Amino acid sequence: MNVTGVLKRLKRLVAFDTQNPPRILSADADMFVWIKASLGPEFVIEMTDHGLGRISMLAVRGTPALLFNVHMDTVPVIAGSRFPALELTQHEGRVYGRGACDIKGAAACLLEVAAFTAEPMAMLFTTDEEGASGCCVNEFVGSDQAAAFSQVVVAEPTDCKAVLSHCGYLSVKGEFRGKPGHSSEPRALQDNALHKLSVWVAAAVQQAAVLEREGRRSCFNVGTVQGGVKSNVIAGEANLHWSARLPPGDSNEDFLTRMSALENGGEAQWHVPFSGPPLPTAGMDVAQAQNFVKKHGIESGRAVDFWTEASLFARAGLPAIVLGPGNIAQAHAIDEWVSIEQLDLALHIYEKLVKSS
Repeated sequence: MNVTGVLKRLKRLVAFDTQNPPRILSADADMFVWIKASLGPEFVIEMTDHGLGRISMLAVRGTPALLFNVHMDTVPVIAGSRFPALELTQHEGRVYGRGACDIKGAAACLLEVAAFTAEPMAMLFTTDEEGASGCCVNEFVGSDQAAAFSQVVVAEPTDCKAVLSHCGYLSVKGEFRGKPGHSSEPRALQDNALHKLSVWVAAAVQQAAVLEREGRRSCFNVGTVQGGVKSNVIAGEANLHWSARLPPGDSNEDFLTRMSALENGGEAQWHVPFSGPPLPTAGMDVAQAQNFVKKHGIESGRAVDFWTEASLFARAGLPAIVLGPGNIAQAHAIDEWVSIEQLDLALHIYEKLVKSS
């Protein structure tokens, strides 16, 4: 087992087009057929198609307590790259290709470990992480399948260090209603939906600033605002889409309650397209995950600002750490890359975990 084998497997994985969007995948996609063949008959394979290209592949050998999770979808290819996005290119100690860093490199390492070890091993491959869906993992942790495991390693680019803390991600859409009419009417100031929305945004920005002064930076951000017809018409409807990235220890639900309460009239309607909690979230015990890292002598890393599906496992009571090759700065880039040195390090860390868990 060596990094040369990893590179051969990564070459095949990068060539499979798993861009999300459009996330055009099915349970019988060529990538899954190839993974099954690579794993061989020792692994019991369970495929779950959640629809909309959201596929889960659980591969288990024996009765392991440790589960590796790795998403196989990638962000879309960006024009202007030096190297072919869906081909693996080796250059000056790095390998380039869409997904090489985030996070097919880790998948290639795990497949190499699976081929050259005999110990119990389990891997959950999913395809909807980049779409901020969380469907695959949420469905898994809510199923009977999850009961077999007591620890999860989520593969994301962490420079091969164990990360136990990261920010959450909360995405919220709001809808404000007004009473349309001519802008010359005296009621325009109070009945305009855009005015109501603007009052709420001002209050929300102020609230976020208060929290930041208290050392609780929320990364509150209004991304889009839409509404109205013309400048001389009272806006009857206004919509916005905002997000927050709460620090470890905070709660998405508490933050949403706090922010939505700023709309005193109670007329706004709120919809949450996605809520990924921080790791750890409020009240969560991380002692078991910490003990796992210490037991296996894994180097610990600092808390990271990006969100991972480790928090979905942890929220469901499955202790999880984040550990994978590469750095997040190399992911989602025009020319995505990971160093061969990092792949080699991840290979041996994963091998150690399989043999000692």
